[in-house]
Amino acid sequence: MKKAVIFLAVAVITAVAVNLYRHKKATYSPSAPIVTVDTSSARMRQLYFSLDTFFTNRSVKNGFSGSVLVSVKGYPVYEKCFGYCDYRNRNLLTDTNSFQLASVSKTFTATAVLWCVEHELLSLEDSLERFFPQLPYKGIRVKDLLSHRSGLPNYIYFCSGKCTKGEYLTNESIIALMAKEKPAPYAKANRKFEYCNTNYLLLASIVEKVSGKKFKEFMHETFFEPLGMEHTFIYDYTDKTDRKIAISYNSKWEIQHDDCFDGVVGDKGCYSTVHDMFLWDKAFYDEKLLSQSMMIEAYAPRSFEHPGKRNYGYGWRLLQQPDSSYLVYHNGWWHGNNTVFYRNVQDTTAVIILSNKFNRSVYHIQPVFDILYGLKKDTVGFGEE
Repeated sequence: MKKAVIFLAVAVITAVAVNLYRHKKATYSPSAPIVTVDTSSARMRQLYFSLDTFFTNRSVKNGFSGSVLVSVKGYPVYEKCFGYCDYRNRNLLTDTNSFQLASVSKTFTATAVLWCVEHELLSLEDSLERFFPQLPYKGIRVKDLLSHRSGLPNYIYFCSGKCTKGEYLTNESIIALMAKEKPAPYAKANRKFEYCNTNYLLLASIVEKVSGKKFKEFMHETFFEPLGMEHTFIYDYTDKTDRKIAISYNSKWEIQHDDCFDGVVGDKGCYSTVHDMFLWDKAFYDEKLLSQSMMIEAYAPRSFEHPGKRNYGYGWRLLQQPDSSYLVYHNGWWHGNNTVFYRNVQDTTAVIILSNKFNRSVYHIQPVFDILYGLKKDTVGFGEE
C-alpha cells in the first residue's frame, strides 16, 4: 500500500513538473519555420542559425512575442513566430495571424497617394484646400503632408478627451472637428519637419476623395488582392469579419483594448503578416506598386533644418549610411504593438519584425545587421517609433 501511494505521488509530481515545463517552454518557444528556407550552403546555414540564436534569445530573455522575416536579395533567409496570439488560451502565433502595423501603415498610405499621383488623380503640389476647403489651414500641399512638413497639430492630442468610452473617432469626425474648433498649427507650412499623425489621416481621406472608394476598399482592390496579400487589411471597427488578429498586450500580458482612436486610419490601422510584408517589399522592386522614378522621389530626403544622418521622405524614414546611401525604414508603436520594417534598397535586404506584446527591444536591430553584414557595433544607429 505504502509503495502504491509513493508511486502515485511520484507520478503526480512528475505530471505536474512536465506540465509546468511545457507551459514555460510554450511561453516563448518559436514555432517551426513558416517557410522553407534554403540552407543548402554553409553560408546560408550559418546565417540562419545566427539569426535563430539571436531571436530565440530575445524571446527567452526579453519576452519578445511576434513574427520575424529577414530577406536577402529578394529571398527569405529567416522566418519564424515566437510567443502567443492569445495568451489566455495559450494559442501560439502562426503565420496567418495579422498584426496591427501601427505607423508602418504610413508606408502603405504614402504608396497609395503616390500611386494616385502616377495615375493623374492628384498632384503632389495640390493644396489641402482643394480637398478640404472647410479647413482653416493655408499653403499646405500634398507633398507637405507626405513629408511631415505641414505644421498641423497632432489629432492624438487635440482630440484627447473628446470621445466617450466605447465611441470611435473616424477620419471624417476629426476633419469635422478641425473645421469647427480650428486647433492652432505648430508652424507654418513647409517651415520644418514635425512628425504628425494628422498628416496621414488626411492623406487617406484624400485617396478616398480622388478614387471614389473607401480607403480600405481602395487598398484591397489596388494592392492587397493583386499582390496575394491574403492576411492584410485596413481595420474597420464596424466590420465583423472573423480575422485571425494577434491580440495586443502590454509588457505584463494584459490585453490592450481598442480606444476611440482605433477608428482612424492612414496613420495606422493596417494589419498584416511578415510574409505579406515580404510580398509588399518585393513588389517595389518589381515595380508593381510605383515606377522607379516615383520610388526615387519617395526615398529622397525632404528636411534639412537640422544636420544629421536621419531624414524623412514620402512615407519613409531615412538613415544615411557611410557610403551616403540611405536605409529606408519605418517603425511603429500602437497599444502593445511594436513594429519594424527596414529596407536596404541597394541590395534588397529587408528586416521585418511584428510584435503584439509591448517590448522596446524590438527596435534594437543593430545585431541583425551585424549578422547580415558582419558590421561592428554602432556602425548603424536605429531608433524607436
